[in-house]
Amino acid sequence: MTTIIKAADAAEFLALAPHLLGFTPSRSVVLVPFADGRSLGGMRFDLPPEDADPVGFASTAMGLACRVSPVDAVLAIVYCDAAELAPPPRRELAAALETAAERCGLRLMDLLCVGTDAWTRYGPGPHPVAPLAGLPAPPPQALAENPLHPDHLAGAELPRADLAARERVGRALQQVQRAIAVCCDGSAAGSDDRIDPAAFVAACALDDLPALFEEALEEPPDDPYDQAALIWCLARPSLRDIGLTAWLDGLDAGDAALDAQLRWEGGHEYPASLAERMMGEGERPDGERLRTALEVTRRLAAVAPRDVRPGPLSVCAWIAWALGRSTHAERYASWACEIDPEHGLSRIVLSMVQAGHLPDWAFRPRRDGTT
Repeated sequence: MTTIIKAADAAEFLALAPHLLGFTPSRSVVLVPFADGRSLGGMRFDLPPEDADPVGFASTAMGLACRVSPVDAVLAIVYCDAAELAPPPRRELAAALETAAERCGLRLMDLLCVGTDAWTRYGPGPHPVAPLAGLPAPPPQALAENPLHPDHLAGAELPRADLAARERVGRALQQVQRAIAVCCDGSAAGSDDRIDPAAFVAACALDDLPALFEEALEEPPDDPYDQAALIWCLARPSLRDIGLTAWLDGLDAGDAALDAQLRWEGGHEYPASLAERMMGEGERPDGERLRTALEVTRRLAAVAPRDVRPGPLSVCAWIAWALGRSTHAERYASWACEIDPEHGLSRIVLSMVQAGHLPDWAFRPRRDGTT
């Protein structure tokens, strides 16, 4: 989202920076790209270990900042655990960031260090150390529009789901699976156990997968049979990818993905454009749709039986990655791999996050021209 930082000095900017990110950083390096004096968002990196190569880290971080369009300047903040900031710690890292910015052709607007209870500025000569408690209060609008999480890990936890809710979804999933078997080939028709009619209703909704996923955004499912139908789909890669495409680009895109999947199963080549989209290529998608989809899928992961939970967890991971929340993406994918170490989409997301790969649209303006 585009955010104009109205700050008269470094202290006012430090007060606003957490609201720009949505959380209070710790043990992090934060880069804020600018264009014509307007911020283009924020980029957080884990603070590298003391013995890590500062030049390599700075080159990678500034290289990512350079990809943001149309960046012309950057402000850097090093958040560390130090209590003593005179002189500021991690000076080699700060120097490497300054050099990397110069090599990238970016004007370095400021280079700040934030410790446990104070902050200062890097650079030649002495700089005063000021207490964090003395930072000005951010404008009320910033507090209203950007509620703060305590740190970059917060917000990834799954919603609370009691045992009764999980058991209801587990039973519903068993019923939906039997209903699908009956509808597809009659394989469960001879069973003496009755199948709940609600399971057949949920199974029939699978006839139009893109619509099923679209309706989940419009009205997140609370009924255990509706939840079970979506969990069943997310546990199957071909159906999951149809849903992800629909959530990413809308109903028509979901129809195209469904048609492509059917043609691929018939021996035709899968369209490269759809595969590239899943890898983060193309225009930036509607963030609100993806955030809604993430909340829907987090709720599904919370109630899903353990053996099928990697499906919704992997979708949580991919959507978080698509939204630029790599730390959250890594957590979801890691949880999925704890259950199924060979889970395909989860391993893909982990590899992208660990390689520092972000979706290409993270660096592109939105369709309305903003960033």
